[in-house]
Parts: sequence; C-alpha cells; structure tokens
Amino acid sequence: MNFTRISVAEAQELLKTQPATQVIDVRDEVAYGQGHINHARHVQNSNVEEFLAEADMGQPLIVCCYHGNMSQGAAAYFAEQGFASSYSLDGGFEAWQEAQTET
Repeated sequence: MNFTRISVAEAQELLKTQPATQVIDVRDEVAYGQGHINHARHVQNSNVEEFLAEADMGQPLIVCCYHGNMSQGAAAYFAEQGFASSYSLDGGFEAWQEAQTET
C-alpha cells in the first residue's frame, strides 16, 4: 500500500465530504501547540502505537507536518500499517495556514 499527496484544497474537500477523516500532525510539540488543523491529533514516536490502536483504519488519514516533506514518510508508514487511504498534505501546516488567511 502507498500514500497519496494531497493539496490543501483537496484536503479541505475531503474533510467536508468525509467528516470521519482523521488528521494527524507530526510536527514537534511546540509547533503543534502554536497552531494546528482543527481536530488534528499530535502524533510522535512516543504515542504512535497508542494512535494506531485507537485509529479507524477504514477512514482516510491526512498527515500534516511543517512543509509537506516529513509527512510523506509518515503517510507511507501509516499506509503500510493498514490505513485504507493515507494522505500527505502538500505544503504542510504552513500551506494550510496560508490558505486559511486567503479565505
């Protein structure tokens, strides 16, 4: 299984049409604390097993990082763990935040 790169607009549409879509943020704790996508769960090495035990593998998963680079590896990992759909957010939280200020 593999992951798909997704734009901010595509992610917003997915969240609108499939409200059970899960969003995780793999940035460091300080960056996550300063702002994150609404309802995004902070997932790092220390809590990844807990997340996997609780996650609904049948629902889409969007992985967010700073700029969309680190999330690609994480999205591939989660796809390998069995998520039906795993997405890496292109541009990361920076692009998400920029899109929010444009609307």
